[in-house]
Amino acid sequence: MEGLQEFWARSDAIGRAVAALLLLMSITAWVLILWKGWLLRRASRDIARGVPAFWAAPALDAARERLHQLDREQLLLPLVDAAQAGARSGTLESHGHADSQLTRRLRDALHRVLAQLQMGQVALASIGSTSPFIGLFGTVWGIYHALIGMAGEGSVSIDKISGPVGEALVMTAAGLAVAIPAVLAYNVFGRWIAGNEAELEGFAHDLRELVLDGTRDA
Repeated sequence: MEGLQEFWARSDAIGRAVAALLLLMSITAWVLILWKGWLLRRASRDIARGVPAFWAAPALDAARERLHQLDREQLLLPLVDAAQAGARSGTLESHGHADSQLTRRLRDALHRVLAQLQMGQVALASIGSTSPFIGLFGTVWGIYHALIGMAGEGSVSIDKISGPVGEALVMTAAGLAVAIPAVLAYNVFGRWIAGNEAELEGFAHDLRELVLDGTRDA
């Protein structure tokens, strides 16, 4: 703590701003990591339980009622709603073939659901890619600030340089400490999202075939 207080006292406004920015980025990254980990775990469980329960139901209404209880993150129900919805009269959509209308509605619903799963990924990628450079900038600026201060005193020695330079190098380490968890989480969540996306696309395709088969039979 004393070292941090001494570093903060020696830093100027720019050095303190860089340190505060890295702290803010670290807090943001860990909030996103914890939130997205919880969200994707729930989503994977909902999909794993909801899809078999849906197809095991005797009728579409009963299947939809089961999803109300299992689909806590509202990932499957929007697809079912899109499959059951009809085109609004008087629109260009209503002039298309029934299968084209259904495909369009399912595609739009799937995009909205996937956007919900992707939320926060851009922020993690941005933090992971920029924080090392921000930390490096803090190091360069800290060294420059220390040398300018020593030059003003009229005497420069290794003993006087080593302390401020060592403290400035901490900024580079801080940037890496912020970036590494963000990058790892981004990659892990990306694979997790891709798995959920494949399951949702398969469910949407099966829903489309179910509705079209029912239309043909009617």
